Amino acid sequence: MHDRNGKQTKKFTETLQQSRIKTNTLPIVSPNRKGRCERFIETIKLEYWAKFIVFGKQHLDYQICSFTAYYNTLRSHTTHNYQLPIREIPDEVEKLLMGEVQVIAHIGGLIKSFKHIAA
Repeated sequence: MHDRNGKQTKKFTETLQQSRIKTNTLPIVSPNRKGRCERFIETIKLEYWAKFIVFGKQHLDYQICSFTAYYNTLRSHTTHNYQLPIREIPDEVEKLLMGEVQVIAHIGGLIKSFKHIAA
């Protein structure tokens, strides 16, 4: 994915396509798209890939799917007031006992989340 910067010439795009890399030129008026994509790539590099070794394309695809599922359903985001971007609004819980909490490991145990066990 790239914008219409002069650095990405026709020769640049052709070189990528010869290496079987698909390119996607952003629309003319879309200033936020590239920034959001770059932010996600930076997040996945800092929070995930810095801690794992990639063993090929299939493993990379699995890691991206795994992180994306975590990112969209379990990770809190500051721009969403520390809430999950994809979530159900839970009922209020007054008090949880230790036996009512389940610890769930994600992304090979790198990250843990906690879930209330239904009675």
